Amino acid sequence: MAQRRSLFLIPIVILACSVLGGVYGPGLANSAAAASSEDDVKASLSSFTRVYALVERNFADPVSADKAIYKGAVPGMLRTLDPHSYLYDPREFQLLREDQLGHYFGVGMTIGLSRTGNGKVICIAPFPGSPAYKAGIRPGDEILAVNDEPTDKFTMTEVADRLKGLKGTPVKVTVGRAGTDAPLTFNLIRDEIPRKTVQDALWLKPGIAYVDVGSFNENTSHDLEENLKALGEDNIKGLVLDLRDNPGGLLKEGVDVAGRFLRRGQVVVSHRGRASAEKPYIAKPGNGSHDYPMVVLVNGFSASAAEIVAGALQDHDRAWVLGEKTFGKGLVQTVFQIDNTGLALTTARYYTPSGRLIQRDYSNISFYDYYFHKEGDAKNLDDAKSTDSGRIVYGGDGIAPDEKYTRPKPDRFETAVTRKWAIFNFVSRYLGTHNIKMTKGWEPDQQHLEEFHQFLLQQGVQFTEAEFAQDQDWLKLELKREMYSSALSIDDARRLAIETDPEVARAINSMPKARALLDNPHNEPIFSSASLWEIAIKSGLGRDDFQVDARLLRRGLLDNGYGELPVASEHAVAIDGLPPIHKDPFDRLLVAQSMVEGITLLTSDPLVAQYPAPVRKV
Repeated sequence: MAQRRSLFLIPIVILACSVLGGVYGPGLANSAAAASSEDDVKASLSSFTRVYALVERNFADPVSADKAIYKGAVPGMLRTLDPHSYLYDPREFQLLREDQLGHYFGVGMTIGLSRTGNGKVICIAPFPGSPAYKAGIRPGDEILAVNDEPTDKFTMTEVADRLKGLKGTPVKVTVGRAGTDAPLTFNLIRDEIPRKTVQDALWLKPGIAYVDVGSFNENTSHDLEENLKALGEDNIKGLVLDLRDNPGGLLKEGVDVAGRFLRRGQVVVSHRGRASAEKPYIAKPGNGSHDYPMVVLVNGFSASAAEIVAGALQDHDRAWVLGEKTFGKGLVQTVFQIDNTGLALTTARYYTPSGRLIQRDYSNISFYDYYFHKEGDAKNLDDAKSTDSGRIVYGGDGIAPDEKYTRPKPDRFETAVTRKWAIFNFVSRYLGTHNIKMTKGWEPDQQHLEEFHQFLLQQGVQFTEAEFAQDQDWLKLELKREMYSSALSIDDARRLAIETDPEVARAINSMPKARALLDNPHNEPIFSSASLWEIAIKSGLGRDDFQVDARLLRRGLLDNGYGELPVASEHAVAIDGLPPIHKDPFDRLLVAQSMVEGITLLTSDPLVAQYPAPVRKV
C-alpha cells in the first residue's frame, strides 16, 4: 500500500518540477537550450526517484510518502526559489479553499488547545448566531467527545474534522465546564458558517466610521460594500480602515477594495513576471464621489493584498497611512491545482501605482529571519517614487506609514499574565462558579481584582504587589474585554477593544491630515513632516534669504528625502502643515513658487509687504 502511495505521489514532484522548468512559461527561442534544460530536468528527476526508492526500502523506520513529498522533497525545492512558493497537502488545500470561498459547514466556533496546558481541546469562542453559540457553548469549555468518541487521543485537527460536516446533519458534542461536576451534552445541527473577513462596521463618533478588513476572500469586496450601505455612506465624514494583522488573500479582492475608494480609472496595482506581460489593475467603478478623508491602520503583519490596498491609497494621496511599516510581500502566487493538492507558485511581482516594488530582500537571510525578524529600515533608495502630490515614497521594504505609531511594549507583569492565559482561564472559571447576568457597561470592581489576585497566586504566576497595583487599569480593561467575550459575544468584546484602542484614537485625531491630502487641489506637492526652514538651513541658506538659488534648495529637498521640487513658472507649490514657529517670516513660510531661473520664497507675514500673498494653483 505504501509503495502504491509513493508511486502516486512521484508525478506530483514531476509536475511541480515541470512548472518550475517552464511548462506554463513562455517558449524559448533557442530550441537547443530548451532541449538541454529538459534533459537536465529528466536527469534530476531520475536521480530523485532512485534516491527515494533507496530511502523507502532501507530507512530504519517506515517512510511516510505524504511527509517525504509534501513536507520534504517539494518544499525543499521551492525553498530555493522564494519564501512564498508552497505546496499544499490535501488537508491544507481544503482549508485554503474554505478560506477563499468564505464559508464552510460546521457548528461555528474557534477551537484550540487548553490554556491550562493539559492538552485538551477547548472552545476559544463561538461565533455569534452559530449553532454552538445558540446552544450555549462557552469559551473555555473542554471538548470531551464528539458523537460519543472521546477526544483525548485526537489532535486538534481531528476534532475539527469531526465537528464539520454536511449542512443539516446532527452532531453530539460533550463538554466539560469549570464549576460543573458532570459533563454537558449539546445536540447541534450543522449549518453554513460564514468566514467573515469584514467585521461589522461601526461609528467611532458622529460622522467617523470604522471598518476592519481581516483578510481577502471571495466575499470581501461585497461585504465591504454591504457594510458601507448599512452605515449610510452619505453620512460618513471620515473613515478608519483597519488593515492591521491582515495577511492578504485574493489579489482581485484587494484590487476591488482599493478601487472602491479611488476614482474610476485610477491604477490600483500592476504586476509582471517572466511568463506574463505587465498587467495594470484599474479601479472600477470607483468611489461614486464619496471623497471623505480616510486613515488606514497597518502594522508589521499587514501583508500582500493588504499592502496593495494601503499602497494604492497612499500613492494616490487618498488616505493617510498610520501605524508600523508593513510586512513587505510584493510577490504574486498563482495556485496550480494538482488533483486534490495545490502548488502556490510565485509567477510575478506587483508594483504600486507609483511604480515601487515593496518586496523585502530575502536573498541573504534565512526564511526564519525573513518571517520573524523584520526590524530596521531597508528601504531601497534607488526605488524612490512619488505620490500623485509629489510626496516621496520608497520601495524595497513594505509600506512605510505617513505617521508612525508603535504600540507600547507590555511590562514584565503584563507579559507574565498574558503568557499564562491567566485572564482567559480566570474568566472561564469565574463564570462557571458564579451565577451572574452580564450586561453591557459591566465593570470589574475591587472584589474581582482580589479574586484574580488569588487566582494568579494559585497558578504560580510570579509578580510583586507593586506590579499588581501599578497595572490595575490594564487588568480592569482586560478583565472587562474577556468577560464581554465569554458572557456576551466576541462582537461585543471586539467593539469594546476598538473603542479603547489608543491607535484608533490616534487615527481619529489624524483625520485632518487625511483631509489635507484631499483638499490639496490638482495634486500639488505637500511637505508635511519638516519645515522648509529646516531644509533651507541645512542647505546653507540664511534666515533672511527670501530670494535663493534654486539649485541649493533643490539639493536640500533631495538630501532631506523630499525629492525634486517641480520647476515650472506657471505652477505654485503649496506647503501645508508647517507650524508658525515664533514670528520669524521664514518660519511662517507657506508657499514656494517655482521659477525658471530660481525659486522665490513667499511668506504670509505682513511685515514682508514686498512679497506677493500666498498662492495656490487653480
